[in-house]
Amino acid sequence: MKLLHIDSSILGDNSASRQLSSQVVNAWQAAEPSAVVTYRDLAADAISHFSATTLVAAGTTAELRNAAQQHEAELSAQALAEFLAADAVVIAAPMYNFTIPTQLKAWIDRIAVAGQTFRYTEAGPEGLCGNKKVVVVSTSGGLHVGQATGVAHEEYLKVMFGFLGITDIEFVRAHGLAYGDEVRTKAMSDAQTHISEQLFVAA
Repeated sequence: MKLLHIDSSILGDNSASRQLSSQVVNAWQAAEPSAVVTYRDLAADAISHFSATTLVAAGTTAELRNAAQQHEAELSAQALAEFLAADAVVIAAPMYNFTIPTQLKAWIDRIAVAGQTFRYTEAGPEGLCGNKKVVVVSTSGGLHVGQATGVAHEEYLKVMFGFLGITDIEFVRAHGLAYGDEVRTKAMSDAQTHISEQLFVAA
């Protein structure tokens, strides 16, 4: 099986989401030793934001693209190919200002492609990626699950991947990380326990 691992935190080695997403991938590989992992670090190797150049590049034949358009087309093609090839995706999604990092949104904009990951039919939109599983590592300084402040974070990801047909979505949470050392330690410990004891029990 092919596993796509996405990190998006800007905090490097200090990132809780990076630490936990790495542990999810390690646990997955332990459960399925044949798993082949593709890794993308959206902070260290950022994908440029969706732009007019992106759209023009998509609508221009390869031989007529200028250098900027060719670069945009290659970014889109690579991100989409990695996503389409993956059987499962592990996404580290820290909360920044009540939503996901812009780096992660830029990646999502490259994989949400009509005719590839979804399509419109007479009955409405249809997701084309229903055979994939997604594990989201959700981290935040505050406590937002079930609150209006969390709608643009976890709820957005549920809606977005649901639109692509993916309903097998699991969250590994470490929230309240800014509430002091004791709360942070417990949140990280609980997340690690979830990963080691619950995440692959049914696998």
